[in-house]
Amino acid sequence: MTTLFKPIKPKKISEEIVEQIKALISQGQLKPGERVPSERDLAAMLGVSRPSVREAIMVLEAMGLVESRQGGGTYVRSLTEHSIADPLTGMMANNTRLLHDLSEVRIGLESWSAYLAAQNATDEEIAEMSGLLEEMRRLAPTGGWPADVDTRFHYAITSASHNTIQVHVLNTIHSLFKATIEVALFEFYRREGYAQILLAQHEAIISAISARDPDLARQKMIDHLSIVKQKMSEFLIKPANA
Repeated sequence: MTTLFKPIKPKKISEEIVEQIKALISQGQLKPGERVPSERDLAAMLGVSRPSVREAIMVLEAMGLVESRQGGGTYVRSLTEHSIADPLTGMMANNTRLLHDLSEVRIGLESWSAYLAAQNATDEEIAEMSGLLEEMRRLAPTGGWPADVDTRFHYAITSASHNTIQVHVLNTIHSLFKATIEVALFEFYRREGYAQILLAQHEAIISAISARDPDLARQKMIDHLSIVKQKMSEFLIKPANA
């Protein structure tokens, strides 16, 4: 009689490392854009050899979960990066209709991030948001702050949602938005004197999250991103550099 069972083969150490890192990414413990500990540090933390770690990182790279960047370091990739970003990035350039549509998507997703952040954010995460807000407050009198500061602010809120899929999807959305229009949009704000308005809106969002008021946090994020949508509507009528 042919047996239905197959011998159990013990996993290689590198396979165990791959499974651990995959689990940390899926659970949101390692977030998109976050640096994975160095080969030496991972080997020490896991009590394994560096060649085993090196092999595991190569497997994770082949799976598209991490990437090695120029200048050193291995970073977590967005789980949605290839499926969403690649075909859309080229389409976004100079396409104000798609940028307007993207602003509507941001309203839906980021308002929910704010809602969840008000429920789930740790004191440390709120402190991080507040630190970014303070940086905006310091730069507001100069007419505005770099796009990167604003992106980190919104990402901090999304990260505080503690929803892994939300984090990965919005990481892709933020990348698309920043790569195509965010810098130009901020230049538009500066010319029209929007810095103080944006600052007040950011303050209202953080205030609601700190107060643990999900509904208010969601509404304040909607109010804030509605300005972005309004600007995208204006871009449909006239070019951003008009």
